[in-house]
Amino acid sequence: MTATGTFGLSSEARNLQWLLGNLVEEVPGVRAVAVVSSDGLLLLSSDPEETGAGDARPEPGERPAGPRGAGADLATIVSGIGSLTIGAAGLMDGGGVKQTMIAMERSSVLVMSISDGSLLGVHATPDCDMSVVAYHMALFVGRAGHVLTPEIRSELRKSMESTR
Repeated sequence: MTATGTFGLSSEARNLQWLLGNLVEEVPGVRAVAVVSSDGLLLLSSDPEETGAGDARPEPGERPAGPRGAGADLATIVSGIGSLTIGAAGLMDGGGVKQTMIAMERSSVLVMSISDGSLLGVHATPDCDMSVVAYHMALFVGRAGHVLTPEIRSELRKSMESTR
């Protein structure tokens, strides 16, 4: 699962897509992943509906289950959580926010800073090993942080817009 097809994308953008897909495929309990820019725009999504992949679509008016159809929702949630925690850190003089975790009865959401305000968000099952998910998120951030330049962010935004 990647954000878009790889045709016409730079090797750096394709590498980020591969890293994102690998995070979803290889880490047990991960349902969906989204990378969001500092201004809240979805840059990468593991959501097949966001990428144009997959044939199973919900009926009109039906809410999709699991990660399918949730890419834009996850991006909105990640952006909101990011803004809230940055504001809280400012009020508490806590420094930069590194990661945020929300544990719910039936799922979890983890948000981690990448670079220049970009965020990585993961929607996971409630029984996943959060330390394993956080470890793999940190690996993604370490690998993606220096690659996610303004030029690559612009390329990914355009790529996401062309799939809609």
